[in-house]
Amino acid sequence: MAEIKLAAEPRTEFGKGAARRIRRDNKIPAVLYGHGGDPVHVTLPGHESMLALRQTNVLLNIDVDGKGQLAVAKDVQRDPVKNTIEHIDLQVVRAGEKITVDIAVNIVGESAPGTIHLVEEQTLSVEAEATHLPESVDVSIEGLESGSQIHAEDVALPTGSTLLTDPKAVVVLVTEPRGEAGDDDESAASAESPAEASSEG
Repeated sequence: MAEIKLAAEPRTEFGKGAARRIRRDNKIPAVLYGHGGDPVHVTLPGHESMLALRQTNVLLNIDVDGKGQLAVAKDVQRDPVKNTIEHIDLQVVRAGEKITVDIAVNIVGESAPGTIHLVEEQTLSVEAEATHLPESVDVSIEGLESGSQIHAEDVALPTGSTLLTDPKAVVVLVTEPRGEAGDDDESAASAESPAEASSEG
């Protein structure tokens, strides 16, 4: 994955008021941390940062005063209503270093006719090289019959990734729809209720 460069500015003002002013200027407060150094507080360009973070596990090159620093976003705080980014925690990384990330599970194919699939694990936790972080992993359910299970250890991970999720964890379960049977049971139960009530009276 190619890295995305973002020009950052050192941040000297702190607190809620300062953060609001930064966001009014279409910028985002952020902090760089890791490798035993002191946290570095910066502001990032709002629009460019939001575009970059549409990608999962994107590698960022944060330019502060002409000095580039590789980092990945570890925590992105968003406004629950506007969905705008309010703050970003950036973990400093180095080429060749391995870090822990969560990658999305993408279901491909269709299970056997008359079955449905349930995704028990939306993401898998893996360890991967910081400069080659995977975004997602494909899990095929093509032709699987009811009762089939795919465990974390069955998933083919991208090259260079090591599974950290419990290998026995069920990622996908193929089963039969049960909603209709449940509705019939409820109807039968409600139909019996008046008779039971009259016999009790």
